[in-house]
Amino acid sequence: MLLTGGLKSLLPHVLRRIIRCNRLSISNTSGMAEGYKQANVVILHKSLADDFEKFCHANDGPLPLLYRSQPGDWKCPSLSSDSGIRTDCLQYRKYEHGACTGSLKSLKEYSEQLKDMVTFYLGCSFSFEKAAQKAGIPVRNVEQKCNVSMYKTSVPCYSISVFHCNLVVTMRPIPESKLGAAVLATSELKEAHGAPIHIGDPGLLGIKDLSKPDYGDPVHLHPGDVPVFWACGVTGVEAIINCRAPLAFTHSPGCMFITDLKSDNVRSVGGDPQVHCISQDPLHFSIVSAEAAQKIKALEALIGIDPGERGVRHLQRQGELLGACLAMSHAGSVLITTGFPTHFTHEPPEENDGPPGALAIAAMLQALEKQVAIVTDQRAMDLNKKIIEEAVQLGILKKPIPLLSYQRESANSALMFLCENGNPGRPRFDHLVAIERAGMAADGNYYNARKVNIKHLVDPIDELFLAAKTIPGVTTTGVGDGGNELGMGKVKDAVKKHIKYGDVIACDVEADFTVVAGVSNWGGYAIACALSVLRCCEIHERYLRRAVGFPRAPSQRLWLPALPSVTKEEKLLKTLVQLGVRSGKTASLEMEVDGLPFYNTHSLMIEKLL
Repeated sequence: MLLTGGLKSLLPHVLRRIIRCNRLSISNTSGMAEGYKQANVVILHKSLADDFEKFCHANDGPLPLLYRSQPGDWKCPSLSSDSGIRTDCLQYRKYEHGACTGSLKSLKEYSEQLKDMVTFYLGCSFSFEKAAQKAGIPVRNVEQKCNVSMYKTSVPCYSISVFHCNLVVTMRPIPESKLGAAVLATSELKEAHGAPIHIGDPGLLGIKDLSKPDYGDPVHLHPGDVPVFWACGVTGVEAIINCRAPLAFTHSPGCMFITDLKSDNVRSVGGDPQVHCISQDPLHFSIVSAEAAQKIKALEALIGIDPGERGVRHLQRQGELLGACLAMSHAGSVLITTGFPTHFTHEPPEENDGPPGALAIAAMLQALEKQVAIVTDQRAMDLNKKIIEEAVQLGILKKPIPLLSYQRESANSALMFLCENGNPGRPRFDHLVAIERAGMAADGNYYNARKVNIKHLVDPIDELFLAAKTIPGVTTTGVGDGGNELGMGKVKDAVKKHIKYGDVIACDVEADFTVVAGVSNWGGYAIACALSVLRCCEIHERYLRRAVGFPRAPSQRLWLPALPSVTKEEKLLKTLVQLGVRSGKTASLEMEVDGLPFYNTHSLMIEKLL
């Protein structure tokens, strides 16, 4: 028997010969023939082959097809020069009617049956381990001399005919400081599964216990490591089990077919990726291309101008727009709140900064097929209902948005509102957005920019944002332009220092992400634009769908008409004027917001953002 010592540096054809002779005392091929591609193997009857190939193409993250043989052909000339699939895997599994009925060292005794069977060679993540090591990334399963951990997930693959199953993933612990390098090292290695499909808490994939993998060995995390998950070719094994074919063979998980192909043949899929943390509880990172991230930073810079010279530039933090929009991009259900009753002597007291931005966000979220609701003050329900109806008539919204109100009736009212039966494990919303919403100050009151207490006009919606911090997986965004808006607690020290009356009016309630703009509506427009940028980003879109199913073709980008436009926003502002909703700074019923004319100020900002 040969031991593992020199196997890393042996050439593939030598290793295959040793495997063929059954002379290895190892349980998997991780770390062997460094720098060469390894392959998962699926062998099934020729009558199923066309549908299985379609299944691979429909789920090319877990099942990147390297080669499909002809029936009865045991060789794969494009992958290796002298191989035979009956003997050249370390170990095989036999499946009959969906049940594993044996592990085999050779398939020679099934040569007659194999004459009517087709072999599929599928990419494997072992192929990128050398690239990861070259980038200075530790590969813990190689360090610990064990097989990689593989887990069944709750993520369904795209079904084709009899082939259906949930995604299987591999997990590799990566130091948090190396996450960007790990994504960069693997993202272009599409034939080895490409970039990760999830970074962070395994529960978000439906994995309950990392110490109990479904295939392979447990791999231990070092302090500071983050679990990183790649799509896995063992997904093909699950598909074979579920299709219940009378007879099928696969490699034994971890016991790959070693090819003669170098692992350094790469194809770019849309610019260098970046990794950003979007949640600490549960820990969750997202991926976006550098190009998309730069566009969103440009949007953030555009809205950061301070036309009212109120000092808002001192409140701005770079990257908040990107973080907020990544969190919203991952959310399935979003709750939006707006409404600042600054004009307490008028009816309605609301200002016209806030509702247009809120509707711009809602329109894009609707177009991205997310659930959206708006929560507002009980006294303003009729007004907001009219605004939403008009927004549908104007083509801003596809359909009406549920309109909610919140009242504090008991200590757990906020939890009951946000979660089914008040259970933090079953939240109704994944993300909360406040845009130009009156925020509670440190003394428990609500102030307009002139330091007037308007608490009697404001329902305690802040409590929802405070409660959200106690609910795992629920994140929040605050959009504001003066520091007294809900969510601005994150920058309250700067508000107190740089904003007039800031020591009194500063909102004390923090959001996870704080988007500061010269006018809050601009923040809403920028969020809508940034969400579109993210959905157009191939790297982010692939991460969202976990590399299963098909990417959206450019012609299918049905969310683009939901972007704000000068025409739509002009009509909406006219509607608000007709409803008596006034400009924030001047209280005038003119075509202006915060004392700034719509034409050549707000209209120009919309054009720049687009």
